[in-house]
Amino acid sequence: MLFRMVKFRLLNTIAPAYFYTATVVTFALHFLLFLPRIFRAPDVKLSPTMLIHIAFLLYLMGNALGNYTMTICFPSESTDETVIPVCSPDCPERIDAHYLLNGRHFCKVCKKVIMKRDHHCFFTGNCIGNRNMRYFIMFSVYTSCCCLYSLVVGVAYLTLEYSISFENPLMFLTLLPLSTGYFFLGMISGLQFFLVLMLYIWLGVGLVSAGFCGQQLLLVARGQTWCQLQKGQWSENRGTWRANLSDVFGSSWALGLFLPVQTVETVPGNWQVYHDHKHD
Repeated sequence: MLFRMVKFRLLNTIAPAYFYTATVVTFALHFLLFLPRIFRAPDVKLSPTMLIHIAFLLYLMGNALGNYTMTICFPSESTDETVIPVCSPDCPERIDAHYLLNGRHFCKVCKKVIMKRDHHCFFTGNCIGNRNMRYFIMFSVYTSCCCLYSLVVGVAYLTLEYSISFENPLMFLTLLPLSTGYFFLGMISGLQFFLVLMLYIWLGVGLVSAGFCGQQLLLVARGQTWCQLQKGQWSENRGTWRANLSDVFGSSWALGLFLPVQTVETVPGNWQVYHDHKHD
C-alpha cells in the first residue's frame, strides 16, 4: 500500500510537468519550424494563410490551457469536512478512494473529501468531481484538437522538409521503428528523429483525450460517475440527460464551449444538498 501511494504521488507530480513541457515544445515547433516552413510566401513574412493558422493554433492552445487551469482552480473537495477517515489496514490496494455518504469520497491521493467524485486525474494533480467536470471535459476536447492539428501540420512539415511520403498507409506504422534504427546508425539527424517521436506523442495524447471526453460525456448524460460505474451503481437522483448535462455545464454552457470561462454555478459543500435544492 505504501509503495502504491508513493507511486501515485510521484505520478501526481510528473504528469502535470509532462503536460506543460509538451505544451511548450509544441508551441516552439509550430512557431519556429512548422508554420514558417509550410506557409512561407515569397517576400512576405506573415501571409494571410499563416495568420489564420497562428490564430487557430493560439485559440486551441489557449482553450486547452485555460480549461486545464480552471480544472485545477475549481477543485471538488468539501470545505466543511472536519473528520477525515483513515485507511484501514485491510483496505484493498486497488481502491484509491473511500466511499462515505451522499456521493462523497475520501481520496487517498489528495487526502481530501471529494464531492461527487468521478476519478483522480494525474494530469491535473487533483480529483474530478462536481465543480470541475465541465472544465475537464473541455480540456480533453481542446487538447485532443490541438494534438491532432499538430499531427497534421507535423506530417506536412516532414513531407516538405525531408521528402517523406505518407501516401502509403503503412508508412506511419513503420515510421518510428525505422527512424529509431536510422538515428542510431547515424543516417538521420536528431531533430528529424525527435519530430517523428512527437508525431506519435501527439497521436497518442490526442486519441486518449478524445476517448476521455467521449467517456465522460456519456457518464454525465447518464447521471453517473466513473466511481459509480466501477461499482455498478447509479446516481441517487438520476435525471434526464438534458438535466444532467445542465448540472455539469451550467446555464451558460454555450459560452463555455468556446471560451475557458466559469459557467458552473455549483458551490463548495455537499453537492447533494445543492442538487436537491436546484430541483425543488
